[in-house]
Amino acid sequence: MGFFMFFSILASNKYPIIVSITTEKIIHIRPRFHVQVENSVEEVQQLVSTTIKSHEFPCTGSIKHGFGTINIIKEEQHFWSPQLTVTVEEVDGKTEIRGLYGPKPSVWTMFIFFYCILGFLTIISAMVGFSNLSLDKPAGILWLTPVFMILFLSIYLVSNFGKSIGKNQLIVLHNFFESSLGLKIEDHIVQAD
Repeated sequence: MGFFMFFSILASNKYPIIVSITTEKIIHIRPRFHVQVENSVEEVQQLVSTTIKSHEFPCTGSIKHGFGTINIIKEEQHFWSPQLTVTVEEVDGKTEIRGLYGPKPSVWTMFIFFYCILGFLTIISAMVGFSNLSLDKPAGILWLTPVFMILFLSIYLVSNFGKSIGKNQLIVLHNFFESSLGLKIEDHIVQAD
């Protein structure tokens, strides 16, 4: 069932993807950008609101008081859909815009929770196993350490799979933001997480 859902998501792309962000630039789970523009904070907020209302892109959201979140519309969203978090502030007479593309906070929190639990269990099983081994007691618990590490790796692979499913929507969000401001942000993508 999941296999068919994956391909139906890929096939249901109704909006043209104008790739201004190269796929080589999207190598991290949470790419970000930082750019300065001449427009005021209010003008940037108004430009984004106008583009949302135009329905040119399948995006929704808002920017108010210098902070905003842009999402894919509900009908197009799936578990792996990314969102764009934007901060707009005035710095030295220019408007500084910082954007962060990433999963929804609930998805991000869930993966961090699983990483922490599995990391904790790996450390505990290794400590107890090696303690028992040094005391010449049975250390069968050491077999759990590689199992936890394999689970940790599998969660990492699942998150990368999810990132690849959401890549087209990330490009749509990026094109939406570029179109609303009338500038090209590609050169300002920061690849570090």
